[in-house]
Amino acid sequence: MLSVFSITIPFFALVLMGYLATKRGFLPLAAIPGLNAYVLFFALPCMLFRFGASTPIAQLLDTSVFIVYLPCALIMVSLTIALTLSRKTNWNNAALGALVAAFPNTGFMGMPLLLALLGAKVAGPTIITITIDMVITTSLCVALSRLDSAGEYGAGAALKKALLSMASNPMPWAILLGTAFSALNLELLGPVAKTVELLGLSASPVALFTIGAVLARGSGHSIDAETLPSLSKPASAHDFWLVALLKLFLHPLLVLLAGISAIQLGVPLDPFALKVIVLIAALPSASNVALLAERFEADTARIARIILVSTALAFFTFSGAVTLLI
Repeated sequence: MLSVFSITIPFFALVLMGYLATKRGFLPLAAIPGLNAYVLFFALPCMLFRFGASTPIAQLLDTSVFIVYLPCALIMVSLTIALTLSRKTNWNNAALGALVAAFPNTGFMGMPLLLALLGAKVAGPTIITITIDMVITTSLCVALSRLDSAGEYGAGAALKKALLSMASNPMPWAILLGTAFSALNLELLGPVAKTVELLGLSASPVALFTIGAVLARGSGHSIDAETLPSLSKPASAHDFWLVALLKLFLHPLLVLLAGISAIQLGVPLDPFALKVIVLIAALPSASNVALLAERFEADTARIARIILVSTALAFFTFSGAVTLLI
């Protein structure tokens, strides 16, 4: 366990530093969108491209990972909505709460952590799960979040908006381009490759620091009844603790059981890949869901609290999962 903590502590320490720097005013709130933009549009795409381009194409197109991970994400969405949808929590808040229960923080936190723990072989399964979470799970939850509305603001319009948002996100395109380079055995020119490498190497520390900053900003949000007319009462502590615990405990357990069952049924799932996707499911909630909550006028404070609680607890729960699986 101590050897695991020696690896995980620096990563969570960077999150804590970003949190404290923002809370104490060393990092202005106005700087957080810039940090997010740097990570989202420059650093993470370069990191994903490099790992995609250097990973054998068979690992990037591993359907066994897809058929194990996707149903678990859909179960998490369905169960979380069933447990939280009520007069106090409408479709908008229930669906985005379900997304935060099913969407791990793989890009900002999981990729660097898993690389440090298990090496470059994690790239294939990790890229597949990122694609599922960004394209399928996110689009589904955004569409469900519009079921309270009608007409042009209904589920169909929301799904279209979500797909357009995914199309403008550079991360899926970086994955697709890296996959193409892997399939065609292409390489970037020397100076370009070095530039991409430097940007990719900066992804981990900046992304982790940014998570802390986003959590600090989110924890300061207050609920305004006028701007959130569909939410009659603030979410209770029981509500966001429930979703955080579902994320940290039920999600990895589902993936583990689904993977074991798939192997027993003859699905050619690599045991190493199963370990990777179980650890991905054990990660805390993705911090970018808070941005979606703002965009769709959901209860951003509730989402921020779920992310904050899951991130704080994950220092212990994720380290425990690593100890059990590795």
